[in-house]
Amino acid sequence: MYKFLTLIFIVALTACEKTPPAEIPAAQTLTREASGYYCLMTVVYHKGPKGQIILTDDKVLWFTSVRDTIAFTMSPEEPKNIAAIYVNDMSNAEWDNPGEDNWINAKTAWYVLGSDRIGGMDAPEAVPFSTKSNAELFAKTEKGTVYSFDSIPHEYIQSTSE
Repeated sequence: MYKFLTLIFIVALTACEKTPPAEIPAAQTLTREASGYYCLMTVVYHKGPKGQIILTDDKVLWFTSVRDTIAFTMSPEEPKNIAAIYVNDMSNAEWDNPGEDNWINAKTAWYVLGSDRIGGMDAPEAVPFSTKSNAELFAKTEKGTVYSFDSIPHEYIQSTSE
């Protein structure tokens, strides 16, 4: 009897176990071969922060701006099998060349919207930072408002998207 109850208890515990989250793929190095998902232009030739989205089938999509990267995630027409989203960390990056390996998780980044800085494709930019304090410092000197990924207003992204 005790063996039977023990077996039921083990089965019940196993059934309650949650599936571990899938491992997030690492950010890719930006190369001269990367072309923008929307514009098909070479990504490295654009100023300002850039983005990349890795799909669950390991396809990497490149974006000439963070604004376009976020717009992709908001668009009902785009694929939803997103495994990872990365953006350049502008905390210590040069505006004209933020770096090929300077990537942070877009969902944990802090963004400054409405600054005086113009990004890729000469459009307003959502400027990403790894820490809220760096975003606030940038907003103080370059204007703008700080947002988390989940609080970015859809209207801002959609009104400035191509």
